Amino acid sequence: SRILILSMCASLIGCAQPASEGLDAPLNAELGKPLLEAPPSVGKEDNAAGVRGPNATLAGGPTEVWAAPNRWEDTDTDAAKLAGIAWGANSGLDWNEKYALWVKSFERIPMSAYSDTFELSTPWGFNLPAPVLECAEVAVFLRVAFASWYGLPFYLTAWSEGSNIHFGHFGVVRDDGPEPAFPNYRDRYEDYSSMPLEEALLNWPSDPSLAKRFLTAQKDDANTFLGEAQYSGAYFDKIFLNKRVGHFMVLILTYTGSIHLASSKNTFNLDAKAIREGDTLLMRWKKQGIGHTIAVMQVNPIPDTETSEVEVASGSMPRRQPKWESPGSSKYSFTSPKAGGVGENYDGVAYATLGGGLKRWRVSEIVDGQWRNKVPVKDTNNFIPNYDTDAISERPAIFEEFLGEQSPEQKLETLLGMVADKRQHLRNYPASCSARIGREQAFDAIYELGPSLTPSMTRAEIDAKYRDLEDYVFAELEYEQSRTCCWNSTHSGMFQLIMELNQAIIYDEESRMCQEPVVFKMVDGDYAIFKDYAASVDASHMWVEWSADESCPQAETVMTDTEVEHEWVTFCELASDEEPEPVEPEDTEPEDTEPDDTEPDDTEPEEPESTDPEAPSNDPDSGPTPE
Repeated sequence: SRILILSMCASLIGCAQPASEGLDAPLNAELGKPLLEAPPSVGKEDNAAGVRGPNATLAGGPTEVWAAPNRWEDTDTDAAKLAGIAWGANSGLDWNEKYALWVKSFERIPMSAYSDTFELSTPWGFNLPAPVLECAEVAVFLRVAFASWYGLPFYLTAWSEGSNIHFGHFGVVRDDGPEPAFPNYRDRYEDYSSMPLEEALLNWPSDPSLAKRFLTAQKDDANTFLGEAQYSGAYFDKIFLNKRVGHFMVLILTYTGSIHLASSKNTFNLDAKAIREGDTLLMRWKKQGIGHTIAVMQVNPIPDTETSEVEVASGSMPRRQPKWESPGSSKYSFTSPKAGGVGENYDGVAYATLGGGLKRWRVSEIVDGQWRNKVPVKDTNNFIPNYDTDAISERPAIFEEFLGEQSPEQKLETLLGMVADKRQHLRNYPASCSARIGREQAFDAIYELGPSLTPSMTRAEIDAKYRDLEDYVFAELEYEQSRTCCWNSTHSGMFQLIMELNQAIIYDEESRMCQEPVVFKMVDGDYAIFKDYAASVDASHMWVEWSADESCPQAETVMTDTEVEHEWVTFCELASDEEPEPVEPEDTEPEDTEPDDTEPDDTEPEEPESTDPEAPSNDPDSGPTPE
């Protein structure tokens, strides 16, 4: 087996692994993978030319993953003149513009009954549904795949053991040479790129060791559309003739995340109106730790206006196929303060200094014998240095105008979609406080919207029309005063039991009276009523005991969780005097789970999934921990 494991492999998944498979990096509790640190900020050195990277003496060496004879700014070389996935011959476009066209070509396809994803187009003439990834992994996967297919240079810089470490077409290296903890890709793995396409399509070559690989010990990257036990390695085996790229992809996705995309060594801040497909929006609410990464899929100008509609997609934690968002939901992300906007986080640090907002990849180029990640010449007028916090913080307001105005009814549709996403998250992770917070903030925004609807609606009318029993059972809790909020290991089977209990008790047959639901929370250090019900229906095996799955200082003092002060109309005020219909859970398919907007230790709870009314409906690379 060549499954990526560190020296901790034996304790994680019980297998032996060559020492040359990776660094002995600590496991990141939020992501469940050995996420490396971000490189130190370049500060005032953030400029279009970039900073010096690794030595450029590695071409064709034993660590090389793919050859990079082309340059991103080429337009008239023999390779640049060829037709490609989404462009014709003699297009006159550079490779960055072609990258944008490639992303724009992705077809939107169903992911589930509730949401869509995209279909990945390949140079080989076949398409596949998008792979299961967390949010930052989506952006890295797309860029690496494209660069490797078209012989383009690429590297992403992280920080390890007090120095830069670069993941690129040349392998994994330090500033002055190869990092010995990683493989010599050229010597260890096969490259079938020279195989005639007709032959490859008839008998696609496979690397059995790659096909067995998965990203982390959780094995939450199953691509079920490929078959049983088909993880990321199996997907990469199907789209890369160069198997070295597949093995490298496993490593770069395992060690890097949104903190590296926020670094000006890898991307640059982009003027709002220069947005195009292939760009990335980062949501950041703290300097260190994960955030939320969103890939720009479509930018469509609205005829006869100076505005556009933008659609985005993002992965999540646990991993899922990237979820394609509507223009309305996308706008909430671009206009959020966490997208580098005006305001401060819970520590009093300006959002504009945290690395959030619209980003574009830098392009790799050799300068004076060393690689640099620079801003493309065509983008120099759209480049915003990271120290220009005024220009950075203005972008959400610019997007407010540039992305056009929605009608109140369109806003309502978007907000109801956000509510549905949070409910779906709770059906899979019923202890999630971030989903409860996010749901209620979406309802708060609906309440504010009520008077502008046609006809107008009061809070009570909104509750009567849009509230479900689930909202009352999974009522919002005070994050720092509730131990349930630290518990990430609950699952869909527990949700079923919790709802079955409540469906059985909310109506008293003798009195023919409604009974208020029992909120799922800790009481006197336990969940006795729910555990007892599980035992009564011979389902004790489905109940998981409470555990502190993330930082949980409240565990030292809290025995009974605290609900927030609810301002909704109570369940029984809405209920009729007739016996209610049982509420059937709609689906238990894992949905948005990546806590991309939260902080359990904050005085104002910054939820693992955004608690922001403006937050995207699918918060993925964020929060205290991936629930």
